[in-house]
Amino acid sequence: MNNILSNIKIQVNEKLYHKDPETSILGKKIIEHSIMLIDEIGFDDFTFKKLGEKIGSNESSIYRYFENKHMLLLYLSSWYWSWIEYRMVLSTNNIENAFEKLKIAVTIATEKIIDDSATKHINEAILNKIIISEFTKTLLTKEIDEENKEGFFLVYKRVINRIVSIIEQVNPEYPFAKSLASTIVEGSLHQHFLKDHLKTITNCNQEITPTDFYLNLITTLFKK
Repeated sequence: MNNILSNIKIQVNEKLYHKDPETSILGKKIIEHSIMLIDEIGFDDFTFKKLGEKIGSNESSIYRYFENKHMLLLYLSSWYWSWIEYRMVLSTNNIENAFEKLKIAVTIATEKIIDDSATKHINEAILNKIIISEFTKTLLTKEIDEENKEGFFLVYKRVINRIVSIIEQVNPEYPFAKSLASTIVEGSLHQHFLKDHLKTITNCNQEITPTDFYLNLITTLFKK
């Protein structure tokens, strides 16, 4: 799959950036090191000034790519969900059994991510940690409705709706396909967070993963 992904350009909404960071060495450096710096100090303390110092570039040159750090986080999130979508499509494409297809899709949406060597300037494992910790900051804003109209969350919703479609194949009579799919995708991030930080309120741990939980959930629902 790495060879296939290396030949695919992950598509991100053009409205999220002034200049496509994938088109230049500096742009790719901004993406690579913003991921590392956000993971290191957290999004709240992250600034373009600190990023500029990290990469040896003027703060103003970063603004040529992104309007502000919120747009950068939206870009990183959109890239991540596009990458998840590509993996989901490729992995389920030739699977005829609907429940097996659902298990694969749920696994991809909920598993702990390992870095993909096909994308040298993006460490998906670290980006996954950022999505777990910071993704809600892209959603829980006063601008959510306007940004949704602009299509900033389109790929995130596509990932969820792909799972919805498979759930409907498994059981067309199940009345909560959308709620279940969005709970799986969003809830898995929360379970990963709890597992690492608030361990007494989740059953997930070093042995039991969020993926185990959600696979058990869909099996209980659909394999009675």
